Amino acid sequence: LMRAAKRGVQCRVLLDDVGSREFLRGPLAKRLRGAGVEVQGALPVGLLRVLFARLDLRLHRKIVVIDHRLGYTGSLNLVDPRYFKTSSHVGEWVDAMVRVEGPAVEWLGAIFAADWDMETRRGSEAIALATSQNTIRTPLAEMPHSAVVQVIPTGPLTAPTAAQEILLTALYAARHELIMTTPYFVPDDALLMALVSAARRGVAVTLIVPAKVDSRLVRWASQAHKDDLLASGVRVALFEGGLLHTKSVTIDGHLSLFGSLNLDPRSLKLNFEITMAMYDTAFTAELRRLQQSYLLDSQEMSLAQVQQRPYVQRLGYNMSRLLTPLL
Repeated sequence: LMRAAKRGVQCRVLLDDVGSREFLRGPLAKRLRGAGVEVQGALPVGLLRVLFARLDLRLHRKIVVIDHRLGYTGSLNLVDPRYFKTSSHVGEWVDAMVRVEGPAVEWLGAIFAADWDMETRRGSEAIALATSQNTIRTPLAEMPHSAVVQVIPTGPLTAPTAAQEILLTALYAARHELIMTTPYFVPDDALLMALVSAARRGVAVTLIVPAKVDSRLVRWASQAHKDDLLASGVRVALFEGGLLHTKSVTIDGHLSLFGSLNLDPRSLKLNFEITMAMYDTAFTAELRRLQQSYLLDSQEMSLAQVQQRPYVQRLGYNMSRLLTPLL
C-alpha cells in the first residue's frame, strides 16, 4: 500500500473499528497515513456514541477494488492466518476469495464508496470513487469466461433482509444437491426449516462447519441445531484442518452464493455484509471442488453419536440455543 501510494495511486482502507481497534490506534496505521494512504475506521464505539448510534452493528464486508476494473471479495480478513487468534487454539483460519472483472466490479466499488461516505461524509468524493472515468474497463468479449453475477450488499442502510431472502429462495428451489460451508452456524427458524425441508424432499444436503470455533457459546448453540439436521437426513461434516471460514453455497451445480455472510442472525440481519450470487455452472463447479476438498479433511457426524451425549451436555447445548437471537 505504501509503495502504491508513493507511485501516485490513491489508496483508501476502510476497517471495522472494533475488529481493527488495535491496528487503527497503533504505529502501523500511523506509518500508512504518513505515506499517503487514507486509513479510516468504520462504526466506532464509545460511551458518548451510545446516545446517538447503535453499537451492535459491524462492517463485515471484504472488498478490494483496483482501478475500477478488478475486484476481490469473499471471506478473507486482512490478517495473516498463521498468527490470527492463535490463543483460541482453533488452528489456522481457512478462507477463499473470488477475482472478478466486468460490471460487477463497479457495483463493488459503489458499495465501498457508500461505506466510505458513511464514515467520512465526503459525498462528492465518494461518487467520484464509484464512477471514475479515468480507468480502462475490460470489454466482456475479451474476458476468458463471462457469467451472470448479482452483487448483494446487506445492512441496516440498504435492504437488510435481501441476502436472507435470496438464500431461502435458493434453498427451497434446490432439487438435487445443496452444499454449504460456514464458520458460524446458528440458524433462525426460517433457515433451519428450509434445510430440513430440502433434506426431507430428497435433496442431498451437506453442511460443512469447523470442528472448533473461536466462540464457545456459538459452538454450543450450533451443536443443538445440528441434532434437528441429522434427524432429517442432512449430512453434517466437521472440518478438522483449522477454522473453516469460507462462506459458500452451491445449489444443483448451477447456482452459487459466495461472500462474507455467516449463517447466524448477526450476519443475516445486522452486519454490513457482501454476497455474490453466481448464476454459472463453470464457477459453481469450481466452488464445488473447493467444498469437496474441505470434505476430505472433515469428520462426518452421526445421529447415534449425537444421541449418546451425556444429559448435562445436551442440556447445556439446548440452553445455549435459547440465546440464538443474540448471537
